[in-house]
Amino acid sequence: MAHSPDVARPGSPLWKVVGASLIGTTVEWYDYFLYGTAAALVFGKVFFPDSDPLTGTLLSFLTYAIGFAARPLGALVFGHFGDRIGRKRLLVLSLLLMGGATTLIGCLPTYRQIGVAAPLLLTALRLVQGFALGGEWGGAVLLVSEHGDRARRGFWASWPQGGAPAGNLLAAGVLSLMTATLSDEAFLSWGWRVPFLLSAVLVAVGLWIRLAVDESPLFQQALRAAKARTSVEQPPLVAVLRNHWRDVLVAMGARMAENISYYVMTTFVLAYAVGHVHLPKQTALNAVLIASAVQFALIPLFGALSDRIGRKPVYLAGAVGVGVWAFVFFGMVDTKSFGALVAAITIGLVFHSAMYAPQAAFFSELFATRMRYSGASIGAQFSSVAAGAPAPLIATALLKDYGSSTPIAVYVAIAAVITVLAVLCSRETRGEDLADTEPAREGVPVG
Repeated sequence: MAHSPDVARPGSPLWKVVGASLIGTTVEWYDYFLYGTAAALVFGKVFFPDSDPLTGTLLSFLTYAIGFAARPLGALVFGHFGDRIGRKRLLVLSLLLMGGATTLIGCLPTYRQIGVAAPLLLTALRLVQGFALGGEWGGAVLLVSEHGDRARRGFWASWPQGGAPAGNLLAAGVLSLMTATLSDEAFLSWGWRVPFLLSAVLVAVGLWIRLAVDESPLFQQALRAAKARTSVEQPPLVAVLRNHWRDVLVAMGARMAENISYYVMTTFVLAYAVGHVHLPKQTALNAVLIASAVQFALIPLFGALSDRIGRKPVYLAGAVGVGVWAFVFFGMVDTKSFGALVAAITIGLVFHSAMYAPQAAFFSELFATRMRYSGASIGAQFSSVAAGAPAPLIATALLKDYGSSTPIAVYVAIAAVITVLAVLCSRETRGEDLADTEPAREGVPVG
């Protein structure tokens, strides 16, 4: 199929851009999810040993949530410079920051060794992780969206989204291997550090691949057009808030069910299965491992489906599905059956995939080229403060207060209602020309 006119040529081959984005996002999400998995299973004992088990988990999830607070700042900084100087340079920086922070977490002394300084250092490094990831997502999906053609944009742009389950798969897999081969004492003593230290190797590989791709052709075209004009460009953030504030609100609302359901069903479920249902750590990790592998295969399929029937129908089906499934999910986990646990998480991630797969193309198509990095990143990352950040924390607190999973299911269902309303209020973006979405106004960045 010939490329649509929304792509300025030449550029790196699409498969190369997709591969670089997928591998880079996999490494970044590995680092980020590794923290979440360790927060559920390890950090409460290592960094908050004087608390009772559930309170220790609550405190470790609090440090986990703090990382989300830095994501909007990362979105603002990376979005601004990504719209000014290009996507590629900022993606390289985000990878270095994330990998460096994760490697240092593996070197941290424990609470028993240096006292309260240990959780403080852990929190600081978590903030660096959040800052880096806040800038990573928008750049990775835009690099693919702006290289690809409009007819298959949903499919190709969904591949960087596969970095989330791939990173989770890798993080859960490495931790599962460590727990399977080490005693509990050895794992808590030093074994948990190994996956964090491995990040240095993964970042080196991701960096090598990411440096090999070209800058987005659409961005280069927009930059040349901007330089040819005599009007002064507004900062991307100002342009986004002036011309795309409705789209930012749509993106934020669309993220609520997607973000909350994911962290409840992949991160909180580990603490719930081990601490509340009393399943072995290995069992819980293996269930997430299997479900993540299935999700990785599903994401491009849902991305392709959004090219056929539209972004909105696929997204809405996922939001409704996850809102209903939340009430079934915990009952299946409570059976203590490994098969039921795997099915509960896998089906939950099927519904999540229906939202997450078209999200990259959907958000990219909402914004203009010279404000697209800022717009997509702000919409995605500001919502994470209210959605993904407190999700495991709220779920743990609800479980502690009520001793039941029903309030947690209600929490997920409310998020699903918000997402359904946001998506219904949006326009269908499938097939839009990314080069034609610029508002032609004096002083507004135009590509």
